[in-house]
Amino acid sequence: MIEQLPDSDGRIREDLAPALEVIEVTKRYPRRSQDVCALAGVSLELWPGELVMLVGASGSGKTTLLSIAAGLDTPTTGEVRLGGRSIHDRSSRERRRYRRRGLGLVFQEASLIATLTAVENVSLPLELLGMPEAQALDAAASRLGGLGLAAHLDRFPDELSGGEAQRVAVARAVMGDRKVLLGDEPTASLDRRNGIEVINAIATMCAAGSAAIVATHDQDMARVAHRVVRIRDGKLCEDAG
Repeated sequence: MIEQLPDSDGRIREDLAPALEVIEVTKRYPRRSQDVCALAGVSLELWPGELVMLVGASGSGKTTLLSIAAGLDTPTTGEVRLGGRSIHDRSSRERRRYRRRGLGLVFQEASLIATLTAVENVSLPLELLGMPEAQALDAAASRLGGLGLAAHLDRFPDELSGGEAQRVAVARAVMGDRKVLLGDEPTASLDRRNGIEVINAIATMCAAGSAAIVATHDQDMARVAHRVVRIRDGKLCEDAG
């Protein structure tokens, strides 16, 4: 079953700053006849410990919004702030560093490195940041254990189920000092049981203090969230608890 999260009101205090801010973001793609507006003045705040589900049909703007929030794409107008700092006025190198240090991404496919075990995949971001291998492996093992994967540390990706592989990807996405997780339909290619496991894993990360925005078209999966934000034609049309 999908585990219910506590109400986010207890987490959001006046002395906390948003983990991620999307401020009046517009995205237009030029076309010969007429520009296509993918996002129209979208604003959204994500708070520490909060899980927000972004619900919308295909083509509604979910992936565009997440790509801009991740610094993979640039807005036509508006800005995105991580920890209070704007990201789109930085160089491409600085944006890569922002993604490496500040946030994690989870996509429809786990995209694990096939030649590394589960624990090695999760420890890799820490090693790239300069942490000694043994210390990084210990931290990765602890994180995977917290997601119910202690018995799978030494398995390679092709030895994991789809849900197990995605939970490994979730663990990898929030290693180090990453405080924000962005998920673009991470359960879309999974059956319901495995999809629930992945959503519960993300909820566990949020309960430990991370913040997450997860795009989905599955209304049942959205029930676990602190907030459900609906997007239609590039506009946020509902933001409900």
